[in-house]
Amino acid sequence: MRLRVAALYPDQMNIYADRGNLTFLRRRCEWRGIDFSLSKVATGDRLEPDRTDLVYIGGGQDRDQKLVAGDLVSSKRADLAAAVDAGVALLAVCGGYQLLGESYELEEERIEGLGLADLRTVREPGPRLIGNVAIEVDLGDGPRTLAGFENHGGRTYLGSTAEPFGRVLSGHGNNGKDGHEGVRLKNAFGTYLHGPLLPKNAWFADALTSIALGRGGDPVELEELDDGLERAAHEDARRVALG
Repeated sequence: MRLRVAALYPDQMNIYADRGNLTFLRRRCEWRGIDFSLSKVATGDRLEPDRTDLVYIGGGQDRDQKLVAGDLVSSKRADLAAAVDAGVALLAVCGGYQLLGESYELEEERIEGLGLADLRTVREPGPRLIGNVAIEVDLGDGPRTLAGFENHGGRTYLGSTAEPFGRVLSGHGNNGKDGHEGVRLKNAFGTYLHGPLLPKNAWFADALTSIALGRGGDPVELEELDDGLERAAHEDARRVALG
């Protein structure tokens, strides 16, 4: 087996050590004997949905989002839409998550998003939403907990056709009001959880890999690993978030 990952704008969209998500995926594939290939998709590059199993886009400062947003919409939207529609897995964190929606409104400025998910993000008066966070998600095998860290000034609001990724157990989530966190669209997941997310939640890293290898069909069953340290990391992050 081979997991083919495309990382969008890795030089601009990478804060809070979120490139650790890719390192963690690589290591778990290597331990299982699964080939891992990583393609960096930069400004002007085309995404190749037929040669991609998982798309990853991290978070960035507002200035970085502005730099990549135009290129994302003009040169990659059609391919990303085709990939999501075909069931290709996608993980978008923070700024990348915001760009999945219709727009990000920054006071007098409006950044156009991909419009793949029915959501919008606005910068409202008030403090940034910062702190440890835990959410409950269900990927079809019962509720599980994800733990991480959030730090975002934008408030994201889901539209009527959007499905939240999870329910906030502790922390702020999308906007600090409605109890939703992130968004899910088929096998695409958007979330504000940093930290990075996957090393704190090895079970979700495996679920994402399993879904990606299935490419829109049934998830691929993975070999079990000795996850004593990973479970301890998850429990510690969960404990810190829940108090």
